[in-house]
Formats: sequence, C-alpha cells, structure tokens
Amino acid sequence: MADRTDSPPGPAYEEVFYPADRIPFVEWRQFSGARPTVVLTGVVTLLAFVTGLSNLSQPPTPSGPIAASVPAAGTFVRFAGVLFAFVLGLVTAGLQRRKRLVWRVSLVVLSGLLALPLVTLQTTDVPLFLATVVTITLLVYNRDEFDRSIDLSPLQVASLSSVVGVGLYGTVGAYGLRGQFSELDSLSDAVYYVIVTVATVGYGDITPTTPEAKWFSLSVILFGTGAFTVAVGALIGPAIESRMASAFGYMTASDLTLLEDHVVVLGHGDVTASLLDELDGETDLVVVTPDAEVAAALTDDGVEVLTDDPTDEEVLRTVAVDAARGVVVSSDDDARNVLAVLAAKEVSPDVRVVATANEKKHVAKLESVGTDEVINPLSIGGRLLGRSVLGDEATSSHTDLLGGAGAETEAETEKSAEEGAETSAGERAETGTEEGARTTDEDPT
Repeated sequence: MADRTDSPPGPAYEEVFYPADRIPFVEWRQFSGARPTVVLTGVVTLLAFVTGLSNLSQPPTPSGPIAASVPAAGTFVRFAGVLFAFVLGLVTAGLQRRKRLVWRVSLVVLSGLLALPLVTLQTTDVPLFLATVVTITLLVYNRDEFDRSIDLSPLQVASLSSVVGVGLYGTVGAYGLRGQFSELDSLSDAVYYVIVTVATVGYGDITPTTPEAKWFSLSVILFGTGAFTVAVGALIGPAIESRMASAFGYMTASDLTLLEDHVVVLGHGDVTASLLDELDGETDLVVVTPDAEVAAALTDDGVEVLTDDPTDEEVLRTVAVDAARGVVVSSDDDARNVLAVLAAKEVSPDVRVVATANEKKHVAKLESVGTDEVINPLSIGGRLLGRSVLGDEATSSHTDLLGGAGAETEAETEKSAEEGAETSAGERAETGTEEGARTTDEDPT
C-alpha cells in the first residue's frame, strides 16, 4: 500500500512539468538579423537588375505620383534600374563585411531606388518596392551590427583623391573651354568627355579644335590614366593579396612588418590546438607550418599563419623571431623539432624556446640543442591519470608534473621530513633524560 499525500506539488515538480521559461516556436532573430538583411539586399539587387532590363527593352511611360518632379523622368526610368543594381552589388559585398560607411551608402542608394516604382507606377515594380522598404527597415533595425570601419592606407587615400581631383579638373576645364571643343555644350557633356577620355575609349564625337584644347585633352589623358592605374593597384591589389592569403594560409607583407613581442609556433601537432586556445587573447600568435590545408583551416579560425618551412632560418627571420616573446616548437616529428630549435637559436640565441617531445627518449636530445624547457605530453598525461585514480584532489603546478623542478621539490620535502624526524627524536631523548633526573632526585631508591 503506497502512502498518499494531499500536499501541493513541490518546486521540482513545477519546474519539470510547468517550466516558467517559454521556448519560442519560431526564432525571429534568424529572419531579422544582419545576415538576412544582407541576403535581402542581394535580392533587391537582382530585382533592380531585372526591372532595369525590362525598362530598357520596353520603356514605360512615367505616370507615377513623383514623375513630374523628377528631371528627365524618361531617361531615369530607362537606366536607373541597371545602374542601381551595379551599385547595390558593391554595397552588398561591403555589407557582408559589416562596414559602417557602406551601411550609410546603402540607405542612400535604396532610398533613391524607391523613386523608380513611384515614377513608373507599374504593377511589375511592386515586388521591388516592397523588398526595398523591408530592406531599409531591417538595415535601420540592425544598424549596430554594421560597425566596422574602413581602414585605408595613405596610398589608397592618395590614389582615391587623385582620381577625384582629375575628374574635377577635367570636368571644370572642359566646360570652361567648351567653345574650343566640338559638340561640348553643357556640364553633362563635360562629364561624358572626361569619362571617355580617361577610359581611353575616344568615340570622336567631342574633339578639341584649338591647340589649347588639345594640350588640355593630353593632360587629362596622362593624369587620368596614371591616377586610375595607381588607384586600381592600391585598392584591388591588397584585396587580391588578402584573398590569396586567406585561401593558401599565409600572412601578407604588411602583416609581417607589424610583428613584435609575439609568440611564434613552429610546426603543427596534436597539442597545437590546445596551445592556441590557451594563448588566445593573451598575446599575438604566428604559426609556421608547411601544411597548406592546416594553414587554411587556422586562417579561417582567425590565426595568423605563414605557410613555409619552420626549420628554415630565413623564414624565422621573416616572422621576426628575434623580436618574439617566445618560440614554441610543437610538431609531431621530434627530428624536425630539433632542427626547428636549432634554427630558432641560430636566429636569436636569447629567445626562450619551449619544445614538445613526442617520445620520452628524445627529451635529452632537445635539451642538448638549447631548448629552455622540454615538455613530454604523454608523461604529463600518465602522471595526471595516476593522481586521478588515487583520488588526489590537489594538483600542483605544471613544474610538479614535469619531473624537473618537481623532483627537486619532492626531494626537498623528504629532506625536511627527515630533519623534522631527527629533531623530534632528539627532543624526545632530552625530555626522557630530564624526567629520569627528576625521578632520581625525588626517589633515591
């Protein structure tokens, strides 16, 4: 017969069967976060491109509510979709990298794109209009997610400034000399002339008719092509170099020049992952490994990697071993570890080198080539297992697990215990002598 109680269920019962925390049926953040916003921007780009192609083939009549207030509405309707699509393609790439400046540009471009359906007022433009409105809303909602700055080098800033300067110089100069050019009458004609001249297209519709205009055109060609070439090299070159570094797992030249007070890890073995987790956030790290697949994986995890031979002295000079805080040699091949230690000590004799010995018999060899400390993971693991099976809760410092300093500490402890035992024995002997003397004085018999 079971006992029965009428008392209300306890807290444990309520926590199991009536949890206070509710689990949402749909995680809305997955559909409204920064990543869905970027994807939706790409969708808007595709819709704008398709709409632009449709308007190019069959130009609609501007009959929307703002058609009268848009200058050259017919031209805007015909070309705006494709032009906005190309700009949004670049914007989408920048939003994927969470750039703050690109976020601001995206709001301006998408706001301008909203004018296209309002000028045409076609039912086929409704999806574009709705997608654009939702994208702008999500961009504003996730504004804190796009907080990365665009870091430009002085060369990149100078190249961009030169391109803008040449554009202004050519536009203002051509418009000022419009009387010395054929078919150049307005500011838009001047802009058109500069673009086709710098791009070396030269349709021949706008031509200089005086020596002064010809010299001016020659200066625009020289300055424009030079500025454009430098800008392409300064802006696209580092991007290609960074992409190749990410794909093949090596550091760029600019990254290598910034190395100082860092830790260099030579080789990649079974203990390297734990080592990187331990040092993550503590100091700058550089891993040198000849394995391209391992280097690519480490690069994806945000670790600086140089894909090269860790036993080559020139490679070690490249990663600034002489300015490093320390060197860790941790491959699975003890022979390569010995060569790596020798190379590191040759480059910088004073740098601290810690090496992994995969077999206990190789510890002495690594110590003989100048390694400051040699660690045998198997030996440490065995000692930890021994302590664990005996229920030893207290774990000493890592030196106690190595056998070097730990052995000395144990020897000192044993010596202290022996001295304590001798002292106690001596005190007991003296105490016994004193008691015997007192007994003799009190009772002569």
